[in-house]
Parts: sequence; structure tokens; C-alpha cells
Amino acid sequence: MDILKISIFGISAVLLALILKSYRPEYSYYISIAVCICIFLLVATKLELIIGYAEKMQRMLRLDNAYMGMILKMIGVTYIADFASNICKDCGYQTIAGQIELFAKLSILVLGMPVILGFMETIGELL
Repeated sequence: MDILKISIFGISAVLLALILKSYRPEYSYYISIAVCICIFLLVATKLELIIGYAEKMQRMLRLDNAYMGMILKMIGVTYIADFASNICKDCGYQTIAGQIELFAKLSILVLGMPVILGFMETIGELL
């Protein structure tokens, strides 16, 4: 059970960071960032499975490759932005975290525009 291992790893890192925070506060930030990166890399190993399932769904639904690519890009933007934003928040930089989140939202909107335009064209043809 990977979630159990990652949870214990995360809790152990938090306890270590709390202990070090009273002596050397900068080390607690380093530990936090290092643990976040390690967990993110472990999550990235699961991406192969997710992409395999996405390809299987694409074959089952006979979706265009472009649409599935856009969906995967949107999911990637969401996770990366959330990861970066949370690290910034942990370090006390909420303003930068907010800007990262705003940029991610706009990026997802830009990625989704071709789908929205295609939908609008389909509605226009029906009317």
C-alpha cells in the first residue's frame, strides 16, 4: 500500500521539520521541499499507469487524439501548479502561490479553447 508508505514518510518529515524549526528554521523548509519533491517523483511513476488507462478509454470511446492530449495536459498543469503553489504557501509566499494558481487557470482555459470553439461550431450547425 503505497499511500501508507507515503503518509508515514510525510508525517515523519513533518515531525523532523518541527524539531529542527526551533534550532534552524531554514532546514525545516529544506526538508519540506525535499519531501514534496520525493513524493511528487513517486506520483510521477504512477503516470505511466494513468496514461495507459487514458489510452484504453480513448480506444473504447473512439476519441480524437487531440482531445485526449488536451485533457492530459490540463491534468498535468493542474497537478504541477498545485504542487508548486503548495510549496510556496508552506514557505510563506502566498502571493506567489496565488499567481501560480492564476496562471494555471488561464493556461487550462487556453488549452480548452479549441474544445469550446468546436462545441460552439457544432451548436451553430444544428441551429
